[in-house]
Amino acid sequence: MSEEILESYFGINPVQTIKDGNIIRYLSEDSLYTTVQVTHWEQEGLIELYEMSEHMAKNGDQKVSTFVAGNNQKFLITHDDQDYVLLHNHYWPLSRNKNSGRRLARFHLRGAYLQSTISKLNHYGQWKSYWIQRLEQMEKVWRGLVREPGSEKFEKMFTDSFPYFLGLCENAIQYFTDTVLDEEPGPMDHGTITHHRYTEATWSGEWQIRSPFDWVYDHHARDIAEWIRNCYFNNPRTFKPELQKFIQEYQSVFPLSRFSWRLIYARLLFPLHYFLCVEDYFLTHSQWSQLQLEERLSRLIRDTRDYELFLGHFFHLASGNLGEIPEVEWLSY
Repeated sequence: MSEEILESYFGINPVQTIKDGNIIRYLSEDSLYTTVQVTHWEQEGLIELYEMSEHMAKNGDQKVSTFVAGNNQKFLITHDDQDYVLLHNHYWPLSRNKNSGRRLARFHLRGAYLQSTISKLNHYGQWKSYWIQRLEQMEKVWRGLVREPGSEKFEKMFTDSFPYFLGLCENAIQYFTDTVLDEEPGPMDHGTITHHRYTEATWSGEWQIRSPFDWVYDHHARDIAEWIRNCYFNNPRTFKPELQKFIQEYQSVFPLSRFSWRLIYARLLFPLHYFLCVEDYFLTHSQWSQLQLEERLSRLIRDTRDYELFLGHFFHLASGNLGEIPEVEWLSY
């Protein structure tokens, strides 16, 4: 169907179909094209993604996806009652650049000079409200299971473990609140283009394509913290050299302020990994996926002390010259 969309609405005849991870792209005249279904997207959000991608492309990001206008000069097309947009990327040779920290810092630096006003996709300064909302939703599920216990092993592990992770959430919310009250943001601590959830895998495809549909507008600490979280859980025994290399590379382009460091720490305190595991379990209908998530939750609960030690020594691990940045007392023992 995507080939039909390219030909009928954009006059593009792809010569080859390419699988890039889980995404199908189409090759035509040294360009890669990707169709994205946007039926449930609000127009304001799509306009903001367009403005962000145009900004990044005009400011030298050669890997960013840009929107393609159709034969009718409109970017949004409707086919079989579904809405689509088409994204374009140049077909560059495969990249061997492994400098993850520098790549992300350059991305943030470009995004920091965005002139467009972002409202729909703006998450800057709103972590506390998002965290509270998410916590209240999960607490509601937990209370229901406490009243009427489920028969599944996962549900038992969830009801037993939730009070502990609730405590971590409260620590994260308080730390974020104190940071905003106590610290003066640096000159580069305004918003930039960031990702919903940035990990090493986000740009790991053969062409390292930057899709605007991965983006939100936020503080750059968001991406750094989520990269660190993913790095830790992928390599809990050997993450330290990779973490230090990433931070060193990032700061060679975009130095981090005390305000940034404290936001990174607040985000790491918030147990997003736990929330994702529990939410995915209750949303999936796949028995195989539920079994996988059951194993993941068991590991998360088993390894809580290791994560506490990571949080307790984080500033020393990441950088030894940060000065006196407040820590969470019970994690420092």
